Amino acid sequence: MKFRPLHDRVVVRRLDAEEKTAGGIIIPDTAKEKPMEGEIVAVGPGARDETGKLVPLDVKSGDRILFGKWSGTEVKLDGEELLIMKESDIMGIIEGQPAGKRKAA
Repeated sequence: MKFRPLHDRVVVRRLDAEEKTAGGIIIPDTAKEKPMEGEIVAVGPGARDETGKLVPLDVKSGDRILFGKWSGTEVKLDGEELLIMKESDIMGIIEGQPAGKRKAA
């Protein structure tokens, strides 16, 4: 199945959080918080301004991003857990690092 987000929405795949602390303590799955870092999977065409002109998004597929803890709506597409959120929920793009490990479904 293909999914194309509308307007200024993006589809995000969460990236795995670090499994242990800086001191080497391994964090069990039950104590982990959901990661606030992800990779853009798909983007909508953009939002329209007051005049009706299409304003493209600043993010693109493959960008590694940070987003708010409660951002987006969790969905399951083709058996994979993804988030759909508005571009305004994205806090920033992480540059200089390729996308990390995918979150296991």
